[in-house]
Amino acid sequence: MRFLILVMCFIPLSLRAADLSVRDGWAVHKTDKPYAQLVKDTRASVKAHGMFVVTQAGPTAAAAKRGITIPGNRVIGVFNNDFAVKVLGTSTAAMIEAPIRLYVTENANKTATLSYKTPTFVFAPYKEDGGAELMTLAEELDTIFAKIAKDAQN
Repeated sequence: MRFLILVMCFIPLSLRAADLSVRDGWAVHKTDKPYAQLVKDTRASVKAHGMFVVTQAGPTAAAAKRGITIPGNRVIGVFNNDFAVKVLGTSTAAMIEAPIRLYVTENANKTATLSYKTPTFVFAPYKEDGGAELMTLAEELDTIFAKIAKDAQN
């Protein structure tokens, strides 16, 4: 009976897990690459486009150490000091959004997807504080992040 209850607890989790799809404010890039390769290529592309990986986090390895297997899942925080100084010059509050996060997820078919909230979407709530200057910076970042994604997926 306990085993049945335990199994029933995990069924909803597996039913909710699905490949990412496009949603408002997100860029979603499905690839044919395996998860580990997309993580590696994303980091390389970040560097190639003058940005820096400033944070990384993901539950996959920690779960494996606990004997739990979950699909690859990595959040990569990306920014650089030039943009940080410029954003702060427009809105102190907007800096809470830095670094902007790239999200690499493993799909059910063992390919991977690179997703992120676009910088213009991320910084939109601060438009009143930062004005046109902040939104221009966000648009510049949109272009850089699109290049990062394109190069990472190729």
